[in-house]
Amino acid sequence: MARLKLSSRILEHLDFGTPSAERDIGRGLEKCFVESAAYQRVQSGAKTIVLGNRGAGKSAIFQMLARQERIAGNNVIELSPDDYSYELLSQTLAAERKGSWAKQGAYAAAWKYLIYVLVMKEIARKGMRLTRNGGADIHRFIRDNYATGQLGPMSLLVSYLKRLEGVKLGPLEAGIRTRELDRLYKLEEIHDLLPSLRNVLSRRRVSVFVDELDRGWDSSEDAQAFVAGLFQACVSINELHPNLRVYVSLRQEMYDDIPALYDDAQKHRDLLERIQWTEESLLELIAKRIRHSARERGYDAEALDRLTDESCWSAVFAGEPGGPRAGSFRYMAERTLYRPREIIQFCTEAQRAALGRGMDLPMPLAAVARAEPGYSSERARDIAAEYRYQYPGLMSVFEVFRGRGPTFARDDLEMLCLELATGEIRTRDTESWLYDRDPDSLIEVLWQVGFLTAEGGTRSASDRTGGGVFLGAHQARYLNLAAAKRFQVHPMFRSCLGIEEVAAPAAG
Repeated sequence: MARLKLSSRILEHLDFGTPSAERDIGRGLEKCFVESAAYQRVQSGAKTIVLGNRGAGKSAIFQMLARQERIAGNNVIELSPDDYSYELLSQTLAAERKGSWAKQGAYAAAWKYLIYVLVMKEIARKGMRLTRNGGADIHRFIRDNYATGQLGPMSLLVSYLKRLEGVKLGPLEAGIRTRELDRLYKLEEIHDLLPSLRNVLSRRRVSVFVDELDRGWDSSEDAQAFVAGLFQACVSINELHPNLRVYVSLRQEMYDDIPALYDDAQKHRDLLERIQWTEESLLELIAKRIRHSARERGYDAEALDRLTDESCWSAVFAGEPGGPRAGSFRYMAERTLYRPREIIQFCTEAQRAALGRGMDLPMPLAAVARAEPGYSSERARDIAAEYRYQYPGLMSVFEVFRGRGPTFARDDLEMLCLELATGEIRTRDTESWLYDRDPDSLIEVLWQVGFLTAEGGTRSASDRTGGGVFLGAHQARYLNLAAAKRFQVHPMFRSCLGIEEVAAPAAG
């Protein structure tokens, strides 16, 4: 196997990337982007709802798709986090129990109206003289109603919702209310324009990306209706014409937290794409970024492309990635939940540690060991923050495991969870979900968020470590937890909780 030898001078110029896809796109992301099978299915338009945990790469996929569409001369609309405000929605609209109105249907109608208007505005904004095949109708509608561009996307959405609310809760006679609601739900204001839009789309492609819906997410009634209505609208709009595609990304826990969304998704499972990574794909990701950094420093591009991913890794980190369990790549990958953001962060922290200690390439395992405590602490806080609305105070539950051993027999773990649920072991801000919880249910929560792994099989004969395999939710989504006899705290959390590692690399 060919080996890569990098000059020590390249250490400070290695660029593993940033935690943000938006910042990465300006730093050459397209040159080291991993075009996975999931990405290709989304790119083809076969999948339009992208599910994945935070840091799994949903935004990176959308950033790459948007860039490619623009390069091809197509129209792109991106709705950013600044366009969402769940708190504003809750303050503006009456609750369902006060108005007896089904909010998901109202949000679906408002989303369809908003997206259709944005698409028509985008088409008209490009300076086209829409005179053929009914396009003039679109031009007149935008000119007469939205020429000034005063309303932003959120304001336009809320405006339509308020119209629905006003009819539903206003002092109208039943017959008039029914007719007016029917008119609003059927989008009669723009319904006659849809054939014209379909004709225009036969000559022009428009892609709409709705990303980062978790910003400000509070799991409120309006937040859930907002996302569930968007999902419903996305499915409906994508049936208008193949050249109009609305893509939505959702965090997996948001999807799981919205019953109406989950029920709706069962009818459209073929549109869902779950972003999942493996150790192999994470290695490919980092190797591509090492190659990119080496090219930028003058290394031969063709020679770099001929190198295996393992060779690229070994040029930067000591220890064979495919070797013993203590090898650097296996060690670092096991301290992630298989999310690109995590392996990028860990590699970057190790690089900083190596630079701070004047270490050479390949970076010794001591650099990884020095980086691990800070990385572990940040990831623990980030995971607790990720689930703060479903499981507030989760970090204080993690703290209960501080200083204990990494492995628990099921009986011992159940007793610990019982003490947590009864309040015998005190935690902070957990009253809404922890107290009186069944121990098995709490074990499942801790497994689902990634804190625990469960024994779920045996290692292959080629693995010399022997014993059982401990699997996390990121490795085996539907593992039968009831059958697991032993559990471990995931290695990612151990350093920050003072849990002793077996065969951890020495911190030189």
